[in-house]
Amino acid sequence: MRYLIVGLYTFLLVAIAGCGHTENDQESGYAGDYEIQNKEEQVDQAPPPPPGNEGVTIERKLIKEGTIEYKVDNIATARKQILASVAKWKGYVGNESEYNTGDRLSTTIIIRVPAANFDSLLMAATLGVSHFDRKEILVKDVTEEFVDVEARLKTKKELEQRYLTLLGKANTVSEILEIEKEIGVLRADIESIEGKLNVLKSQVSFSTITITAYEIISAPSLFGERWVRSLSEGWQNLLDFLVGITSLWPFLLLIIGSYLGIRQWRRRKQTGK
Repeated sequence: MRYLIVGLYTFLLVAIAGCGHTENDQESGYAGDYEIQNKEEQVDQAPPPPPGNEGVTIERKLIKEGTIEYKVDNIATARKQILASVAKWKGYVGNESEYNTGDRLSTTIIIRVPAANFDSLLMAATLGVSHFDRKEILVKDVTEEFVDVEARLKTKKELEQRYLTLLGKANTVSEILEIEKEIGVLRADIESIEGKLNVLKSQVSFSTITITAYEIISAPSLFGERWVRSLSEGWQNLLDFLVGITSLWPFLLLIIGSYLGIRQWRRRKQTGK
């Protein structure tokens, strides 16, 4: 009897332990499934990493522009110095214009220069200038816009690849046409974003400097210039008058002939009396 009780007690202990182990296994299995499901959801959502993570270095994207205006003693010498500085620091002239307002000669040169050479070119081009009528340097940080455009472009291209994969698996004409339509819309978006990104890259890589140098014409020089111009215009007007008279020679002959004829007729009439 005692052995029977011990046996029953042992059986109960084993059964209870087995049930506990089974429940733990089930809970472990549920936890595993839940973990996999969470991972899949995380992959599908794929949220971008939050800004400001430690260890992440973001290269700043800056657009630099400068506007300079100053007076010089000789406009030709100043222009030569500016162009020499452009060539030395590997820039190029985007636009150049000259103005003469009577008492002032000026030249405006718009320069594109590698961003790293901005300060060096500006210093060389204005070497010897002691006073600036205007000197304005603007720096615009487009890092956030640059990163946003790159992220949008990457997302669009990944979506395009998915559509291309679906296109290879399409079975009906309607499916093919629908997928090709979506691919066309994506391609237009991609080209637009790429164009914007290229503009940003160009603005970041090459800075812009607008330099205006001017020379004041002195009063005596201005008077002398006007006097010489008046002499030239007067001589030209005289030549035009002589040419005009020469072109009227038939009328002059007619007038002279009529005068002589009338005079001769009057003499004959007086003699007849």
